[in-house]
Amino acid sequence: MHTYFPKSQSVNSAFHVSSRVTSAPANAAGLISELIYSENQPGMTQLLLLPLLQQLGKQSRWQLWLTPHQKLSREWLQRSGLPLDRVMQAAHSGPITTVEAMIKALQTGNYSVVLGWFEEDVSESDRARMLAAANSGQALGLIMRPDRANSQSGRPLSGLKIHSSLYH
Repeated sequence: MHTYFPKSQSVNSAFHVSSRVTSAPANAAGLISELIYSENQPGMTQLLLLPLLQQLGKQSRWQLWLTPHQKLSREWLQRSGLPLDRVMQAAHSGPITTVEAMIKALQTGNYSVVLGWFEEDVSESDRARMLAAANSGQALGLIMRPDRANSQSGRPLSGLKIHSSLYH
């Protein structure tokens, strides 16, 4: 898990929090974080991502999921304690990229969190643009990316999997 904070911080050996100095103003409340997940560890979703989303679900703002072409399961959302009336999903396709969709959504201030699924790493310039948008909207942007580099090794990896039962 890579999280971008103004100060250096570290987490246990299973996850690393990257630190990057940004030019964001001191009063900015936005954050961009990246979760690199492994399909070998589906339980990590329950341990890490779900509690965060449940906490953010207590806010009056929406959660936006920019997902691949699968559809979120309403039953899973209910069982997970996420607010059905404040979770919105949009499949990212067409002329607008996931980066652009995240930037537009983060800027609005309507969302507590915007989750975007990516196949490849996000460039530093796109990260900076997303951070500026997150600061503007005082929101959290989560970059969700599969661990492609280690997916062929067959050994258990530290990571987070968005389990297929999320979708129907």
